Amino acid sequence: MRSFQRKLSEFDARGVRVVAISVDSVDTNQQHSQRMGFAFSVLSDADAAVIRRYDLLHRGAGPKGIDIARPAEFLIDSHGIIRWVNLTDNIAVRARPEQALQAFDERHGD
Repeated sequence: MRSFQRKLSEFDARGVRVVAISVDSVDTNQQHSQRMGFAFSVLSDADAAVIRRYDLLHRGAGPKGIDIARPAEFLIDSHGIIRWVNLTDNIAVRARPEQALQAFDERHGD
């Protein structure tokens, strides 16, 4: 998420809003966001409702066997239509912000 923060101005320039969703509590997400200096929203999905809806729950894959979200990045348009997705089962592998920006540009002819 730090890499997305570093490129936030490039997302802003394209009118793209960066939002993260985590199974962590609101308090945990707020503390983490403040500590990391994130200027984008980090939403709490403690009951994993949204994470389940997008089929991203990775059961037992977290510390001490807790459920976590699979790493994923989405471009969702203003109508709620998914325009691009990057999924992985490896929590260490994430899309780079450049990949998301390129996917956006390819879909918008920029």
